[in-house]
Amino acid sequence: MQIVGYRTGPEHDPALVIAEDGVLRNEPLAPGTQLAYTLGERHCAGVTVDGTHHVCENAKAPYCQLHTDMWPCAICTGNCSMPIDACHEEHAVYLAAFAPNIFKVGVTRSWRLDTRLREQGADRAAHILTVSDGRLARRKEAEIANRLVDRVRVPTKITGLHRAVDETAWNTLLEEFDVIETFDFDYGFSLDVSPIAETLATGTVVGTQGRVLVVRHAGSTYAVDLRGLVGYELGNGGTTKDVQSSLTAF
Repeated sequence: MQIVGYRTGPEHDPALVIAEDGVLRNEPLAPGTQLAYTLGERHCAGVTVDGTHHVCENAKAPYCQLHTDMWPCAICTGNCSMPIDACHEEHAVYLAAFAPNIFKVGVTRSWRLDTRLREQGADRAAHILTVSDGRLARRKEAEIANRLVDRVRVPTKITGLHRAVDETAWNTLLEEFDVIETFDFDYGFSLDVSPIAETLATGTVVGTQGRVLVVRHAGSTYAVDLRGLVGYELGNGGTTKDVQSSLTAF
């Protein structure tokens, strides 16, 4: 068995995608689900063609060079020839808040706005501009990124999972823009203390926020980057490795 992907966001029930002998299945990550896997060797997650998974033994994970999809928009700042069909669709420029006070600018196709924000695990968001295509959106994003970040790393998101958004700072930022719509997301769980960042697939699922999985194990709460699990071979039975414990475990 190998973890070859994950599902998150409103379009799918959260799940790990597991491959075994070419067959894919989803391991649900609904709150209360009990996970009991050990993590073995990690290597490229391979590729799925016509519903069948093909193993790749290359050591680079989660994907080797052969199986890495290069998304040209990832580094685009609007100086492009709009090389993909999605570039020609209407785009939204948005601000996203990650507790307590990390604010980023981003763009997405207008019809994917809510989905994209949930995929990132944003706590709050605001749609601030609608433009005719992706190139214009990236140019506007680049302008705003001179003073706001345009990327928030998962470890930064984890440190704020138990916090609330700084309302004063967020509202002050929004005053600078002509806000079209605001969003306030609830991921169905709350935490009293910061979870411990860890890579494991054992414990009781508390919930997911974006690609962060929160589990309880051995009296502590852990936050797992789902992308960090992709590529691992799985064994049945909970982990026996030593993991850091929180003070609440004692």
